Amino acid sequence: MKKFIRKWLTILIPLFIGIGIIYYQFTTLTSDEIDKIKVSFQKANYYYILLSLVFAFIGFWSRAYRWKFALNHLGYQTHFYNNFYTVCVSYLVNLTVPRSGEITRAALLKKYENVPFDKAFGTIVAERIVDFAIFLIFVFVGFISQFDTLYQFLLTKNVSIKSILIAAICGVILFVLFVLIWIYAEWKIILKLKKKLSGLIEGMTTIFKMENKWKYIFHSFFIWFTYLMMFYVAIFALPETAEMSFDIVVMGFIFGSLAVGFSNGGLGAYPFSIALIFGLYGISNDVGTAFGWLAWTSQTIFTIILGIISYVFLPILNRK
Repeated sequence: MKKFIRKWLTILIPLFIGIGIIYYQFTTLTSDEIDKIKVSFQKANYYYILLSLVFAFIGFWSRAYRWKFALNHLGYQTHFYNNFYTVCVSYLVNLTVPRSGEITRAALLKKYENVPFDKAFGTIVAERIVDFAIFLIFVFVGFISQFDTLYQFLLTKNVSIKSILIAAICGVILFVLFVLIWIYAEWKIILKLKKKLSGLIEGMTTIFKMENKWKYIFHSFFIWFTYLMMFYVAIFALPETAEMSFDIVVMGFIFGSLAVGFSNGGLGAYPFSIALIFGLYGISNDVGTAFGWLAWTSQTIFTIILGIISYVFLPILNRK
């Protein structure tokens, strides 16, 4: 019963958060702004939206291709189409429960390629660690280049830099303590966890030992390049955002990426964060909201379609 309740809470809580953000966003818009948003959808150049989805597809392909290097290092020669289709299905599942797609991806690879779940999942965790490190580079560059704008925004919200630094330092200290305890502690519970997670750890450490680690790293950066281009190309769909400078694009990309984790696939949170960050640079709320919903809707529909197609083709292509 507890497992059933926990399962539904992981689905419903992010969903309610997304719905709540949508409600808040549209109740704060005037009727004139809502009309302008409708007009933006009508006059948008959907050629650029389709082009952004091409970059999304390339990113999916690159993620599936990168995965083979880690799997090959563990001694598993998987079919590329299985790697690709499981990646697509994982993106689809992530729309329901955030981050649940990684579990689905490892489970599907076990089913169709007989790769042990813990080892497959370990390679996926390693991917997420690398992806997070690259994303931090974006955050660092973006925040340094836009420090004055963000600082003025924080001042208007009565948030001091000192409080942010204290929180960041505390977080770093706790992380370092955890790593030290994990490496050096001889506690029974730690040793027991290490034994159970041995396959997971093996998968996570493949990047440091694999022969093709530089190809792996190249694809890791290339994946984020396609994500950035997916966002950048989309700005040309609306005339009001077409002349936007690249530094604004990077900040919008950063905050949009962060928003995806707040609700199911960024429902509500993604358009709201885009409108918020664009507003810091003088872009009207209706334009920012319209762009956010245009980008989020197109990406979500694309993910759903590609995920369903992949889920259908997996058993067909793996018939014995």
